[in-house]
Amino acid sequence: MKKFALTMSATVLSATMILAGCGSSNPSNTASNAGGNSAKSGGKTLIFGRGGDTVTLDPANATDGETFRVTDNIYETLVADKPGTFDVKPGLATDWSASKNGLKWTFHLRKNVKFQDGTPFNADAVVFNFNRWMDPQNPYHKGDFEYFTNMFGGFKGNPKAVIKDVKKLDDYTVEIDLAHPSAPFLADLTMAAFSIASPADVKKYNGDIKDHPIGTGPFKFVSWKPNDSITLEKNPSYWDTGKPKLDKIVFQVIKDNKARLNALQAGQIDIMDGLNPADVPTVKNDSNLQLFTRPSNNVGYLAFNTQKKPFNDPRVRQAINMVVDKKALIDAFYNGMAVPAVSVLPPSMWGNDTSLQDYQVNIQKAKQLLAEAGYPNGFKTDLWAMPVARPYMPQPEKIAAALQADMKKIGIDAKIVTYDWATYLKKTANGEHTMALLGWTGDNGDPDDFLYVLLDQDNANPPAQNIAFYKNPEVHKLLVQAQQETDQNKRADLYKKAEQIILKDAPWVPLVHSTPPMAASKKVTGFVPSPVGSDILTNVDIK
Repeated sequence: MKKFALTMSATVLSATMILAGCGSSNPSNTASNAGGNSAKSGGKTLIFGRGGDTVTLDPANATDGETFRVTDNIYETLVADKPGTFDVKPGLATDWSASKNGLKWTFHLRKNVKFQDGTPFNADAVVFNFNRWMDPQNPYHKGDFEYFTNMFGGFKGNPKAVIKDVKKLDDYTVEIDLAHPSAPFLADLTMAAFSIASPADVKKYNGDIKDHPIGTGPFKFVSWKPNDSITLEKNPSYWDTGKPKLDKIVFQVIKDNKARLNALQAGQIDIMDGLNPADVPTVKNDSNLQLFTRPSNNVGYLAFNTQKKPFNDPRVRQAINMVVDKKALIDAFYNGMAVPAVSVLPPSMWGNDTSLQDYQVNIQKAKQLLAEAGYPNGFKTDLWAMPVARPYMPQPEKIAAALQADMKKIGIDAKIVTYDWATYLKKTANGEHTMALLGWTGDNGDPDDFLYVLLDQDNANPPAQNIAFYKNPEVHKLLVQAQQETDQNKRADLYKKAEQIILKDAPWVPLVHSTPPMAASKKVTGFVPSPVGSDILTNVDIK
């Protein structure tokens, strides 16, 4: 996520698009079709500028933040996070309890809640959704449901599956039976992927609701213009009386970070994500704008496909770790709003091993390792760069160019490749890359959501979140032990042992943990940036 000269990066990106035959041909690089600001649009319309489009409107089949940014305002989960934190609060469940052995969880559901299609929310709806996610034989199990397997070990019938059964006890009580205690279970249920959809809607579209979202949330879906905008309107039947405060939200794609800021300053949008850190002073000096920063809960990284040559040799991976100057990247692209990453876990997260010693820049040692691995003159390869700015990587194409230059110092000739966002995610999940930039914003405040999801062997099968396809049985053993251990201090010790092994194996170059800046008009009130990277706008208003 960082480094280098802008002119060089632009040249590299242009060449990449030609060579790759793709790239992000996004028509919405200006806000000319944003529909104007709230005053021009009438009513309380908030226009939210962002860098990339949503992949799907079915959150159960999503893993990306641009999808959840929208679906979090249409759907709701059984339990939720208090704004700006990972503290669990009631959602569609008003209260809950677990048996002493941790195997039975009972949820009492909120009454007088309806889906946006007018059908009732109740225990039947919850059981229906869980069965759709967990049972491959269910007629509405259409999709990969990646997050379900990532968080709960597998689908029904898999011996590793955490969830055994979900039962209705009465119209507003549900019991979830687990195969073994799961320490992060409750936190996992706050995740957007486990939002409750209308069973009637799922049945109507035979399980394919990627374009037809119906939840219980504060806003209803209106329209989606691909690579342009998604419009939501107020749900007049929302159960939380007096909310939401906005009448409409437009999620407007403006790919270029600078163009997005210009649109904000011109009053064409009301709030924006993906502010270039270098533009923070501009926002501070504009009396019409306000600055926000998200809690640092992410990691940006360069993943090696450890199943492909030459990256199946840890010496090659270690050598590349020794040529990346993380501080230089932060100075060039993060304006100081990031820290070098050594572990997968952000520094603020419990379980982070602060004693880890990162690889130091050492070109000669890197060359020596490459020679020992059989590549004394380096090699040619591809370096994949995502096409959209992300909170952990505000300028991915420029960061890729910087890494490309670093690797050239030891003879590695890396061609930069990119694709549109949805294709990029799909191809990397399928392991088509050799090296790829990507990152992760944590979903629930638990180390399991970083380490198990991103680097456990269970998640190294396509479509994989572990895009390094890294498999180490000892790491796997530690991570599974940590899931089943309820003592947080003991869990932290297990994670620290796993982090030490991962650092030595070097399936990634962990690049940064960033503190992403955002900007908004001063007309916007009630906005609290979420550490998960997608914001629920129920309490947001416009003066």
